[in-house]
Order: sequence, then C-alpha cells, then structure tokens
Amino acid sequence: MSDTGDASSRPGGFLSWVERSGNRLPDPVFLFLYLILGLIGVSLICVGLGVSAEHPTQIGEDGLPVVVQAVSLLSAANIERLWVEMPQTFTHFHPLGYVLVVMLGAGVAERSGLFSAAIRSAMRNAPTALLTPVVALVAMLANHAADAGYVVLIPLAAIVYASAGRHPLAGVAASFAGLSGGFSANLTPGQLDALLFGITESAVEASALDPTFAANIAGNWWFIAALLMLYLPVVWYVTDRIIEPRLGKWVPGPDHASQFDSADNAGLSAEQRRGLKRAGYAVLGVCVAWLLMTFGPGTPLLLDGAGTEDMAWYERANPFFRSLVAAFMILFLAAGWAYGSAAGSIGNHRDLVDMMTESMKDMGYYLVLAFAAAHFVAMFSWSNLGFISAVHGASAIEQSGLPLTLVLGLIVLFSGLLNLFVGSASAKWALLAPVLVPMLMLLGISPEGATAAYRVGDSATNMITPLMVYFPLVLIFAQRWQPDFGLGSLTAMMIPYALWMLVAGTGLMMIWIFFGIDLGPGAPVGYALP
Repeated sequence: MSDTGDASSRPGGFLSWVERSGNRLPDPVFLFLYLILGLIGVSLICVGLGVSAEHPTQIGEDGLPVVVQAVSLLSAANIERLWVEMPQTFTHFHPLGYVLVVMLGAGVAERSGLFSAAIRSAMRNAPTALLTPVVALVAMLANHAADAGYVVLIPLAAIVYASAGRHPLAGVAASFAGLSGGFSANLTPGQLDALLFGITESAVEASALDPTFAANIAGNWWFIAALLMLYLPVVWYVTDRIIEPRLGKWVPGPDHASQFDSADNAGLSAEQRRGLKRAGYAVLGVCVAWLLMTFGPGTPLLLDGAGTEDMAWYERANPFFRSLVAAFMILFLAAGWAYGSAAGSIGNHRDLVDMMTESMKDMGYYLVLAFAAAHFVAMFSWSNLGFISAVHGASAIEQSGLPLTLVLGLIVLFSGLLNLFVGSASAKWALLAPVLVPMLMLLGISPEGATAAYRVGDSATNMITPLMVYFPLVLIFAQRWQPDFGLGSLTAMMIPYALWMLVAGTGLMMIWIFFGIDLGPGAPVGYALP
C-alpha cells in the first residue's frame, strides 16, 4: 500500500501511534472478558473498603435512605447466579432481540439488491449543482443499508463526480463523511437505534432507578433528523470549500476510461426499476397497516384513554413505539421481497428464507460479542458498582458547578476520543452506559439524552481511525483514481470533516439540552426520578 508521505503517517506520528495503540487492544469479545476479571478484583477491593452510596429514592423502614453497599462478585450468591442464570443473562440481553428482529428484514432488503438499486437510482439522477448535498443526503440515509452503503455508494460517488468534471476523490470524501461521520444522522430510526436503546434499557434496569422505563426505538428520532439537517451543510461546505480546492483540478488519464464503464456506473435494468416501484408500494402498504393498527378500529397499538384525560398522547402510544422494531422488520422484509420478486433476485419463498438465514449467519460474531457484553453488564449490576459510581459521579458534577450543557458536551468529546481506539459502537456503549446513563438520570438527563450525546461523539470520529472496518476498503476505492493515495492521505482528507462534524454535533447537543427540546416522540430530554 503506497503512501504520500504525509507527516502524520510516518513512524512516530500521531496516526501511527493511534494505529499501533488500537491494534494492541484485544478483540472486543476478549476485552469484555478481561474487564470482567478486572471488575471482580475491583469488587473485592470496594467491599474491603466499605464503598457504598445512599439510594436517592428508596427509604428504609427506619425512615432513612437505603444504603447500597458494594457486593463481591466472588460471593457465594453471585457465583451461583453466574452459572445458574447464564442462559437467561444471555437471552435476556435487550439489544440481542432488537437487533436480530430488525436484521431478519434488513438482510432480505440488502441481499435482494433493493438497497444497492435504491442508492444507484438516487445517485445517477443527482443534479450537478447540488451534487455534494445529494451525495451527503443519500449517504446518511444509506446508513440503514449497512454494508451496501460503503460497497456501492462510495465508488459510485467517485464516478458521478468524475462524470461531472469534478475530482473523484471529493466524491469519495463526501460519501465517506456522510456514511461514517453521519452514522447517527437519519430521517428515521433504524438498526443502530434498536441496538443502542437495547443497551440503554439494560443500563437503566441494572441501576434500578426507574423500573418503569422501557426502550423506545424512536427515542432520538427528532434529534437524529436535526443532526442530518445540520450535517448536510457541513459536508457540503467542507467538500466544496476545503477538500476539493486542496485536491486541485482532476485530469483523467487513459487508465480511468474503464472505471467510467464499470459495473458501479451501470444503469438500472427494467426489472430493477419495476422492483423499486413495487418496493415503494410495499413500504406504503406497511405504513398504512401500522396507522390502521394505531388509529383504526380497536386501536391495538394505542392505549385506551377513557377516563384519563390528562394522559399524554405519547403515554397512550407506548405500544406503538414499542412495536417499531417489528415494524421496521416487516417494512424491510416486504420491500425486499417486493423488489426481489420483480428484479429476479427472489424466485420463490425458499430464496426468501435463505436470505433471512444468511443474514442471521452474518450475526454470528455479534452473538459472541453480545454473550460477553451481557455478562459484563449483568455482573456490573450484581456488584452495585455501576449504581455507586453513578451516584458519586453525579454528586461530584453537582459540586463542581459545571452546567449540564457543558457536561453533555464533554461526554460527546470523550466518546469521540474513545472511538479512535474501540471501533464497535455497541461495545463502547455497553462499557459506558452502566455508569453514564444512571449518572445523568440523577442529574436530570433522560436515558434518551445520554444515548444521544454518546452517538454524536461515536460517529464523528469514525472516518479518521484506521480501526474503522471499512477504512482499508475506502482506501482501495480512492487508489482506483490516484494510485499513490495512502493511509495518511485518506486520514488527512477526512480530518476536516471529523472536526467540523464533532463541533457541530456537540453544539447541537448542548443547544438541545439548554432548551429542553424533546429528543423524539415520548422522549423528553429532561428527567425526574419516579
């Protein structure tokens, strides 16, 4: 792999240090296992020191607050719990069911070719004058398409830019920024929301602060939609005003002719266009069905409000919000099936079952990771260390006098820094949520607010860490157009995006907290202990 000689990528440079440090970290599965061993040791020390915290809401029979003591993970009760409850600990891990259900449908939509065809259709019709914002918008929407976004959109964006007489690497940069930096920005909730809010629910359950809390996949809906609107002009400005002028004028060489004729640039067939139309009808049909189940006869997804005039609509609509995981599975499944049957990628019901089976095979690594993460989260709860850390952390922040807006901003920056070393969004949130979520609840920030702050920092620095799984693939796409384009070149090209998106996202988070705007339907940013 060639390199342009950027100073930051030479031995001893910052990027090399990041890469070496990240590579020294164990696989996330073993990282959780090592953390469990460390947690056992810490629990023993804390028990010996008598570490404890007063529960903020529970009062004992003596009229005094209940004192929560640290518990040894090597106690007889916890050892018994570990071995006896192991199946339940794994299968009751909230993110597991959410992600697997959504992926049953999303796997069909991806393997039938629906995601790929939709991206290509949107990109080929992009007006030249609005090329960058269209690419950025499609990229952020394509986050629901998982791998298809990186594999299809980035090389296609380069071709579209080159066809318009612009530098193809600017297309690579804009699409990579939208896909990776805008990982948490979208018009609708999706797989990531199901994954993160499942972990959030586990953290709240482990803290025992609010037994009534239930994860809402739409809990960050308004916020991620606003994030998309904010990131669009950011990517547009950085691409057209910073990156492309630095790249200079692109002059195609004789070896680039074949790239214009590549499969990435091929038009859609009549069957594929018919498939997209049928997929659109399928999406519309699922949306109508859910509306009927919410507002139609019997309203199975809307609680009866009779005699409860003061009940907020979002409380009555709790079944609707909790049904959205299933709704997205059905939507992806119906759209993928409708597209595949017209385009020829799905011949019969067996093909459909095979695609669902293959999507579950792809989740094999996630299942192993979830097993380790589930036990870390559970044992953190058994030791009471998460709750105790949250109480003392909240107290320290209150005594420091730091405003909540600044606290949330610092959490965003910390998440962005940690992302340079631990690439998995779910792995990082499983580590941070047991402390951050209850700590912020005690400070008056909802679990949805904690999740929103984390995801801003997590996505902004995705595109500048070599540990990002698609980083080498993006580098290969860039080298199609500039063979000497190296690791340092790609990182240097993406740093302006990361900085601008981190600053913009942090600012939006702080403004959202300051004005107390709801993060989604039924998801206020403020919180009061029940």
